[in-house]
Amino acid sequence: MKRKILIMGLPGSGKTTLAEKLVVKLNAAWFNADAVRQDIYSELGFSSEDRLTHARRMGQLCKWATIGGNYAVADFVCPTQETRAAFDADFVIWVDRIMEGRYEDTNKMFERPLNYDVRLTDGTPEEWVESVIEKLYNTEAWDNQAPTALLIGRYQPFHIGHKTLVEEAIRRTGQCCIALRDVAGIDDSNPYDFKKVKAEIESACIEFGNKIKVVELPNITDVFYGRGVGYNIEQLELSKELQEVSATKIRDGQIGQDGRPLGKRPE
Repeated sequence: MKRKILIMGLPGSGKTTLAEKLVVKLNAAWFNADAVRQDIYSELGFSSEDRLTHARRMGQLCKWATIGGNYAVADFVCPTQETRAAFDADFVIWVDRIMEGRYEDTNKMFERPLNYDVRLTDGTPEEWVESVIEKLYNTEAWDNQAPTALLIGRYQPFHIGHKTLVEEAIRRTGQCCIALRDVAGIDDSNPYDFKKVKAEIESACIEFGNKIKVVELPNITDVFYGRGVGYNIEQLELSKELQEVSATKIRDGQIGQDGRPLGKRPE
């Protein structure tokens, strides 16, 4: 899956403007090259060697950030084929809106990329984000015949423990079908209808792109099977902290969907 995203281009082309909006849509980790250089790698200058080192380190930071299945976005000039190879992106966005940047040395060494996934030459930042997400999700399209995990539940409401299960299911199989039981209104413990919970799941799991599918089921209470036909049925073990996240406590207003007590300042 294309998780490690590089936004590259000349200084002043709009890379950071795009990154600011894209990371919100993807719920992604964000590494701005200027901030990383200033706060972590202040010993690096702008020689060809230092730029190569910086690209390699930025790539490693993004790699670590994607280990859990999330997106990581890096925005920086990455001016040469060599620096781009050192970063080793899964998905490259070239912001190609200006002929020259504000630094002459960067202009001289900048090499137009030979390979990229999206090239942005005009439009508004909002339009850039939409075109990037459309292309990104198309590269990670749902495949009905690919190995798929199934999660069946009520999700009244969907919370961080559920999301952790989805994340693990995708990590193991590549995509996950989330089946919502039709229980809306049958009692006080099931107040939410399919449309509401589906929207909640899709919003919470936006970083998984097209690798999730939410479907509606009858109120399934029993799962039976005859002889073994190739299904792997397994309980996924969550941490003690996540096991204590309760939909009942969320509905009662004791905790939020992130599992934290409401009104308590995050540690």
